[in-house]
Amino acid sequence: MADLQEDQIQRYARHIVLQEVGGVGQSALLEAKVLVVGAGGLGSPLLMYLAAAGVGTIGVVDDDIVSLSNLQRQIAHGTPDIGRAKVDSAKDRAAVLNPEVKLVPYQMRLNPDNVMDLLAAHDIIADGSDNFDTRFLLNDACYLAKKTLVSAAVLRFDGQLSTYKAHLGPPHPCYRCIFPEPPPPDAIPSCSQGGVLGAMAGVMGTMQATEVLKEILGIGQGMSGRLLIHDGLAGEFRTVRVKPDPNCALCGQASSIFDLSLHGGVA
Repeated sequence: MADLQEDQIQRYARHIVLQEVGGVGQSALLEAKVLVVGAGGLGSPLLMYLAAAGVGTIGVVDDDIVSLSNLQRQIAHGTPDIGRAKVDSAKDRAAVLNPEVKLVPYQMRLNPDNVMDLLAAHDIIADGSDNFDTRFLLNDACYLAKKTLVSAAVLRFDGQLSTYKAHLGPPHPCYRCIFPEPPPPDAIPSCSQGGVLGAMAGVMGTMQATEVLKEILGIGQGMSGRLLIHDGLAGEFRTVRVKPDPNCALCGQASSIFDLSLHGGVA
């Protein structure tokens, strides 16, 4: 790992003094490559904290443009960015925060044709998407590509978070071990239908960033095998233990080769 420059020592001083991070850990962050799917409510704080932490290369996938209704929670964008591609707005905001970080924008819809190439160029994947098609597509693709996936979700005043690395085998479950199939259409409202407290996206996106950094650094207790559920109205967090499902269609004992072409994910 390369030696840190003087300005890097100053910028990351509060990391370097942490025994669990130090100069070696900070160098690992600078060399890491993380793919963030979604530059919205979750992706915004996630991207900003990864950039601030000095994650060297951050890919961001999103095909949407900034609208006025985004700004209540999507803090990577501002009023002047309305009408711009979210990936471009996020890139500019990250450059202001930390110009030495390389943020690579992918203004596209995540789909079975491009997902494996995108995953191959990155070490860790962070799912900040807002639809089940993309969540299931990412879970399946990360398992096949042997990539660690840190996933979060938020709706109204509630959030959830976990890490998936079923490619390592038991005791690590995949997303399908907990949620075998996407819910029926319209069974769960979208943010535009059900609403979301803006700060809740900040809470869950920031926690997601923490888990990504822990995975890069190899420190602490990861969230694999645990599902964290946050009730914002009650101010409560609880953690549910989850195990691999032996009947899981993806990672179970009787699973067959998975066909990603069955997905239609949109990021």
